Amino acid sequence: MNNINKKIYKILLTGGGTGGSVAPLLAVVEELKNQDVGRLERRPTSGDFEFFWLGTKFGPEREMVEKAGIKFKAISGGKWRRYFSLKNLVDIIKIKLGFFQALFIMLKSRPDLVMSAGSFISVPVIWAAWLLGVPVLIHQQDIIPGLANKLMAPFAKAITVTFEKSLADYGKKAVWIGNPTRKNFQFSLHKAGQAIFNFQLNANLPVVLIVGGGTGAEAINNLAFESLDEFTKFCQIIHITGKDKGVLNDNIANYKKYEFLDAEKMAGVLNAADLVVTRAGLGFLSELSYLGKPSIIIPMPDSHQEANAEFFKSKKAAIVVDQKYLTAESFTHMIKDLLSDEKLRGRLAVNMKNAMKQGASEEMVKIIKSLFK
Repeated sequence: MNNINKKIYKILLTGGGTGGSVAPLLAVVEELKNQDVGRLERRPTSGDFEFFWLGTKFGPEREMVEKAGIKFKAISGGKWRRYFSLKNLVDIIKIKLGFFQALFIMLKSRPDLVMSAGSFISVPVIWAAWLLGVPVLIHQQDIIPGLANKLMAPFAKAITVTFEKSLADYGKKAVWIGNPTRKNFQFSLHKAGQAIFNFQLNANLPVVLIVGGGTGAEAINNLAFESLDEFTKFCQIIHITGKDKGVLNDNIANYKKYEFLDAEKMAGVLNAADLVVTRAGLGFLSELSYLGKPSIIIPMPDSHQEANAEFFKSKKAAIVVDQKYLTAESFTHMIKDLLSDEKLRGRLAVNMKNAMKQGASEEMVKIIKSLFK
């Protein structure tokens, strides 16, 4: 009898190519699973959620999504280039195919809501959702709006943004909430201790986490490889290289290399890390802010990441370095100096913690519930 009036709310999530467009949506899924639709005043009956995901064939998102217990399907997709390229002709066909694949899937599954946090694979999905009259929610992570979100925004019922500055980019639809972050990315001495044990770390040596990004940043990876002889004299390195990017011998003292770590393991490593080196993707920076981790940010040159990095620099929340001026020697000195300056790392940690608006997952859930028909 209890299930007679139970409504199952179907949410289609889309994004991929990198992990950046995936992480905030997984954080929202986690929050939704912990809440009851019945708490909505206008819905007296209780409810539940069913999630499924449309992403790319070869990106890292499939593993992330399936580990979160969400059904995943790959669809065709292409990149929209703002310059002349013969590849655009092929990609237009791929995008059209992706549109019809998404349309067919939604006609069959009938979702109540479609959500994206960017990426080109999402564009045909959002267009198909709009055509079918399915409500759409878009999340803007970066300070500078990407082309994919610009193409999707006109079809969205609501647009959530990480930064207050982005409200001007999207008008009345926009709501400033911050960036959703999964709850396992929170400070925990227990998790730090577990990570030290699980990764066989030396509790008496500082830990530096170097992250090349979900698809691997060759420049950062090469800096790490070239600096290892010096690094391992004064600290221990956990190096996340990205898929198929690790070519170095693993048998080096005080050095551990992984192509990828799942969310739980990454949360443990972050808790154990004394310093983090990273690109300026907003998903990972949000996790660093949630934890309050002193960081060195090396943004991808000539990209939206430079604006992301500049925000954290303006808040005195991180050391931001231009990749063009980095050498193995300067990189080593920078890390050694930061590890030896506990006061500076303490200030960076506090400022990083305060740099971003918190509570985004909870706010996103409220907006999602308001969009259900």
